Amino acid sequence: MAAALFALVALLLRRHTAPTLGLAALALLAAGFACADWRSNRVSAPVLTAPIGPVDVSGRVVWVGAGDGPQRYLLDRVVIEGLAEGETPAKVRLSVRRAGPGDMASPGSWLSALASLRPPPTPAEPGAWDFARQAWFQRIGAVGFVYGAPSPMAAPKGESGGLLPLLSGVRHWVSARILAQASPSAGPFAAALLTGDRSAIENTALKAMRDSGLAHLLAISGLHVGLIAGFIFFATRGLLALIEPVALRAPIKKWAAACALLGAVAYLLLSGMSVPTQRAFVMVGVVLIAIMLDRASLSMRLIAWAALLVLAIAPESMLGPSFQMSFAAATALIATYEAARGLFARMAARGGLVLRPVVYAAGVTLTSLVAGIATGPFAVYHFNRIADYGLLANLGAVPITGFWIMPWGLVALILMPFGLEGIALAPMGWGIDAVVWIARQVAAQPGAVTLVPAMPAAALLAMVVGGLWLCLWRSRWRFLGIAVIGSGILLAGLERRPDILVDGDAKVMATRGEDGQFWISTRQRGRFVSDTWLRRDGQAEAPTWPRDGRGAFAAGLRCDTLGCIQRRGDQTIAFVRDPRAFEEDCSRADVVVSAVPAWDLCEGPETVVDRFDLWRGGGHAIWLEPEGARVESVAERRGERPWVGRRAPDR
Repeated sequence: MAAALFALVALLLRRHTAPTLGLAALALLAAGFACADWRSNRVSAPVLTAPIGPVDVSGRVVWVGAGDGPQRYLLDRVVIEGLAEGETPAKVRLSVRRAGPGDMASPGSWLSALASLRPPPTPAEPGAWDFARQAWFQRIGAVGFVYGAPSPMAAPKGESGGLLPLLSGVRHWVSARILAQASPSAGPFAAALLTGDRSAIENTALKAMRDSGLAHLLAISGLHVGLIAGFIFFATRGLLALIEPVALRAPIKKWAAACALLGAVAYLLLSGMSVPTQRAFVMVGVVLIAIMLDRASLSMRLIAWAALLVLAIAPESMLGPSFQMSFAAATALIATYEAARGLFARMAARGGLVLRPVVYAAGVTLTSLVAGIATGPFAVYHFNRIADYGLLANLGAVPITGFWIMPWGLVALILMPFGLEGIALAPMGWGIDAVVWIARQVAAQPGAVTLVPAMPAAALLAMVVGGLWLCLWRSRWRFLGIAVIGSGILLAGLERRPDILVDGDAKVMATRGEDGQFWISTRQRGRFVSDTWLRRDGQAEAPTWPRDGRGAFAAGLRCDTLGCIQRRGDQTIAFVRDPRAFEEDCSRADVVVSAVPAWDLCEGPETVVDRFDLWRGGGHAIWLEPEGARVESVAERRGERPWVGRRAPDR
């Protein structure tokens, strides 16, 4: 309603530029909030409020993943023992111990299992990645693990297959054919590039791709959809140009764009239609439709329309790294090539065949450099890492991917119905092996990765505003955006990380020592949580707390069977494992962090975080200030959102 009102007033005042622009901006802002609210309500589904199990769970398999670890199944049409239909999640994700390839269920099949379920996990610390938010928009209301192996079952009466399970089954079949026909080293990567299934890639190879700055090649994005569509476009146009009557009389460019659009649709369906792939398809689709309508194929206006369409369909994607990095790279590249187009054209025209390879190499280098700079702030914000030699790796890997791997992959898909995909998968594998070799060589270099502490959202926002100012304006005052970007970098450097972190389940704690490092209570439990803490602190490894009866001078820690005491300056922190420690620790500590309920046993310290606080608020972060401790919980940072349910007592 508010959006319509603002739009109507803007229309009435359209002759007055400034008020019209302001009201139009308010209308778009109101429409955006309305769209986000509509989307949140549309995907609403029950979510578990407490762990349950072991219970019998049955449902239809819609997705299968298998890597070095357990198999993972995503089920819909779920039935859970003891839960009414109105309490049962729409989807459940289950982990199963690795079984043989013949034991894996395929998408579209039905299974039952004895499983333990729990709500989607909350952030590891205030401000960290929220899996529960992602699960909400995917309608996943529970995660868990299976006892033993799941059992196949017949589909209930009246249940039809449906389109999505059919597409998932085709995708699963294509992945299986690729893994069977390609070499063991290249097959998992080929499956990832053609179907989006990365589950078969070894962890060591994935780490090498991340550390070398090549991980983006494994996520189906605008690069991949654009390469497939571009190959189809130029191949179709080239073939039609060989037919003289057609080339002279028909709009073969538009025909080629239509064929490329159909190919992009097929690739979208085969890749699983994830939100990042949908976003990539929208961008490529807008470009191809622009060609068919005789419009400029690449412009800021088209990028804006593509972003608007993606956000209208899935507004939650704005908070994800894929949307942010893709549109940042696209915007920066268009702005750069609009400014440098004339220079490259003159160099190519004057240089002839001699300088054309140089111009191409300069273009690839500039593309990698601009894309790396544009996506760098988002990589730091979301992943806390910088691949220092990413430009070097991309200069070698991107051309191989674009001109060798993806064309052979398309040929393999075309030949697959005839059982001849192995002919194309072999040369595709050669290119993949070359890219993986580049990744391993670059990742093995000293200083290949720089870990960066987490930065506040305000810093990223300042960099985004500065980057947009720099890219969208064409006059000289566009360079004021550099100053705004600089302010964002300054804000990032001023962020202060917590001194103490506590897991919401009280399984693991961390405290900062005198050496500035986090010391972790244990690495045997809560590994994902502690890994998240270290990553967000820019720390690769962490020492653990001393054993009972020993101390750690660098951390100021001394531990016994009841807990640990830390002294930092004039402040004393007590970490309690056993209620018997309260009498002594609460009499001398300024801050008490307890893995057990404190009840009324600890009234002396000014700050007490006990098991009940953790149960109610999730993980806690504590900053030690001269005037006292400052505490923030995960629940306080998350606020009241649809995916933030009230926690019920454990069953």
